[in-house]
Amino acid sequence: PTKWNGSDWLKIGLISAGTFLIMETTDKPVRNAVLKDQRYFNSVPIEFGRIWGDLPAPIVLFSGFAIHSWIADDIGTRKIAYEIGQASIYAGVVTYLLKLTIGRARPYMNEGPNTFHPFSSLFIADYHSLPGGHTTAGFVLSTVLSRNSKPVWLKVLAYLPAALTFVSRIYQDKHWTSDDFMGAALGYFIATWVVDKHEKNKSIVEISSSYPLSI
Repeated sequence: PTKWNGSDWLKIGLISAGTFLIMETTDKPVRNAVLKDQRYFNSVPIEFGRIWGDLPAPIVLFSGFAIHSWIADDIGTRKIAYEIGQASIYAGVVTYLLKLTIGRARPYMNEGPNTFHPFSSLFIADYHSLPGGHTTAGFVLSTVLSRNSKPVWLKVLAYLPAALTFVSRIYQDKHWTSDDFMGAALGYFIATWVVDKHEKNKSIVEISSSYPLSI
């Protein structure tokens, strides 16, 4: 934050304003609507969305790309592995600190969308609703994969799992809509920042290799 510029603070302001607006206008109606029909609670799309945002997902993807890069000596998959690992760690730390600080009650607690217990517990998840951690993780993965894809259709398709994560956490009554909105924004912007850093370093290396220094 000490190195943020005006556009960074604008993003934070828009995310905060959007979260507050959804909290005040959308959270209750959406929850009431999804609770009326829970036929798809354990359906494949809903469960896939949950799994995409679960802790094992970034570990599996990081390991897969890392192993491939080692076997094939592929710098491209090595870059993806680093970006998944780095962005997931950053996002995990930021999300947990916000959850702990805000202390918002999850919808299944039936305390309403405006109940907060800051610093109530380090490990009990009942008051760790905002932001949505699964959705943050899901959008980190999808953003990294999308940024490293070339065809436009694949860039768009990469966000389908993250969208399912967004929906599943609301549908399974684990999060309010505003929780997932903030989580999605955090995941996207953190992953974008990490990929941009790697792309910048990659460009510097490529320029340096094109113009070797004379001794």
